[in-house]
Amino acid sequence: MRLCRNLLLPMQTEISIRAAQAADSSFILACIHELAEYEKLTHEVVADEDSLREHLFGERRFAEALIGCLDGKPVGYALFFHSYSTFLTRPGIYLEDLYVTEATRGHGVGKALLRALAELAVTRGCGRLEWAVLDWNEPAIRFYQSLGARPVDGWTVYRLAGEALEALGKDR
Repeated sequence: MRLCRNLLLPMQTEISIRAAQAADSSFILACIHELAEYEKLTHEVVADEDSLREHLFGERRFAEALIGCLDGKPVGYALFFHSYSTFLTRPGIYLEDLYVTEATRGHGVGKALLRALAELAVTRGCGRLEWAVLDWNEPAIRFYQSLGARPVDGWTVYRLAGEALEALGKDR
């Protein structure tokens, strides 16, 4: 699996993408908090470093992450997991989070993270790479569309969480 990729940009800024390691857990968690603040969803964040480390790097891994670096310093991440399409009978990748620190946006790290994730999806035989974006997040929507991504018409995301999930999960 070739994940570490280096790109030289004007002014000798080097972008590298690598698989996240357990030592990146505190960086990823800090970015999760920054992302939640940007998305006006801080009230929903209950994440902690131990749970994140366990779920990304523990015995039973539920997700994976890539780290985007500028000149060797982590400045962004992409957190993802596999999904499955019964229509394609192929796995897919669902991108849960894509985040680049505000001070380092515009250097190509987000695009490099998505490129590395697309490469990973192709290598793993996936039929698609999907994610959700908030309707009001025009900068992200423009960015995704510039890469060739298109919204999926006719679908609405539903979610069971909290008390509703607990009630249905205990209903017998």
